[in-house]
Amino acid sequence: MFAGVSWTWWIGFHVAVAALLAADSLLSGRKTSPQQARWMPWIWTAVLAMAAAGFAAWIASAEGHVRALEFVAGYAIETSLSIDNLFVFLVIFQGFHVGPHRQHTALLWGVGGAVVLRALFIALGITLIQRFEWITWVFGLFLLYAALRLVRGGSAHAAVPDWVRKLHSTKGSLLPVILAIELTDLLFAVDSIPAVLAISHDPFVVYTSNIAAILGLRSLYSALASLLDRMRYLHYGLGALLGFVALKMLGAHWFEIPITISLAIMGAILAICAVGSLMAGPVKSREQ
Repeated sequence: MFAGVSWTWWIGFHVAVAALLAADSLLSGRKTSPQQARWMPWIWTAVLAMAAAGFAAWIASAEGHVRALEFVAGYAIETSLSIDNLFVFLVIFQGFHVGPHRQHTALLWGVGGAVVLRALFIALGITLIQRFEWITWVFGLFLLYAALRLVRGGSAHAAVPDWVRKLHSTKGSLLPVILAIELTDLLFAVDSIPAVLAISHDPFVVYTSNIAAILGLRSLYSALASLLDRMRYLHYGLGALLGFVALKMLGAHWFEIPITISLAIMGAILAICAVGSLMAGPVKSREQ
């Protein structure tokens, strides 16, 4: 047993993660027609989402529906907040002049490194919460600040750090690109991991939901790259999402919001943001 969960679960989960990363690597290395290249990221994103749903069903059968819903909520939060990462990836690749095929390689290495870094961050966050109850207030206030920062930023592009915008191209090596991806993912984890900890303090649920969402980043980027400029209200949606989980964390001493209601509220926030953005059309350059 480790963190209240059988070693079989931990080993099985990481075997599945390794297999999915290997499959992703093989798929991205194949030569495909332009039409296949356009649809493959959407198909693989759907496959990874179904794998996450299957894992949630496994948790439900073994640990009960509450733990399974916590996994789903954590997965939804991390996936939603990862859209900010996609803007950062876009700026990094433009700055380094990285072509589509090499983007896949860089993102695969980036995802692999993110698995290790997220594990360390989650372990630290859960340890702090278990030892110092007051740390939930720190996390909650930080999330509230992050929500206000997003809303006041004016666009989702405001989430991109200034140093990323100043990146310049390099010859041949992908190492600087991968390091930039790892560092920015680490910066965004400071927001997203406390947000998931507001939903669950179960180490296995928090870790697996985080990693399951991270696995889909490469294909999600490839699928949404051409649509990112249409997400003009993304910062409002993500700000509202962070604000909700911040209030949930800050108010945990006085009231508890059932996980089903939390999921419904998060789903409504993201749906309104997506529909509003698509109806409003692309963001004009002066707004970015």
